[in-house]
Amino acid sequence: MANVAVIAGAGSGLSASLARLLTREGLNVVLAARNVDKLAALIKETGAQAVETDVSDAASVERLFEAADKAGPLEIAVFNASGRTRGPIAELDPEAVKQALLVGAYGGFLVGQQAARSLLARGSGSILFTGASASLKGFSGSAGFAMPKFGLRGLAQSMARELGAKNIHVAHFIIDGQIASPARTPERPDSHLSPDAIAETYLAVHRQQRSAWSFEVELRPWVETF
Repeated sequence: MANVAVIAGAGSGLSASLARLLTREGLNVVLAARNVDKLAALIKETGAQAVETDVSDAASVERLFEAADKAGPLEIAVFNASGRTRGPIAELDPEAVKQALLVGAYGGFLVGQQAARSLLARGSGSILFTGASASLKGFSGSAGFAMPKFGLRGLAQSMARELGAKNIHVAHFIIDGQIASPARTPERPDSHLSPDAIAETYLAVHRQQRSAWSFEVELRPWVETF
């Protein structure tokens, strides 16, 4: 039975590139999303399994990993879900901010916890978290995005220090720029990050020899205008 990669927060961008790449590498891919109908084309292309999942709900995340266990031994878990709300601090909706934190930070904890349990039993594997520029810098009007991203980075740091000694590689990726998509036409060539190129970096980090593991990788376009 092939090993399994779980991708939480699956969509048409980076998650889709990861699903294609990891499928080509021989892994059984399990995609988690609130709306699995949007993944129909990707499922047909890759043969991935989709599980309707609310990453902010503990029982839902537990069901996701129960489904993954049936597909094979877990090798990689990627947390790519993101919660955000933007606006002036005096005008932010408290409930929207709460939801952003539940998805972007608490959801990372729930997925990371379930992945850790599976990988500790196996004795190896990787847990990879997707961050952003806001993981390092809180921009004006972006408190509702910076808070979950700062929290996710702290979670990843703590998990890396705890689990690295147990042969589980935890890494955090700072996506410092916009990811290219068919819906956006960049002003300059390669000024948006290629999701396929990002996915290749995730795989390379997963394959690192454990005497020289990376915890954090920052990715940005070569033509930086910000």
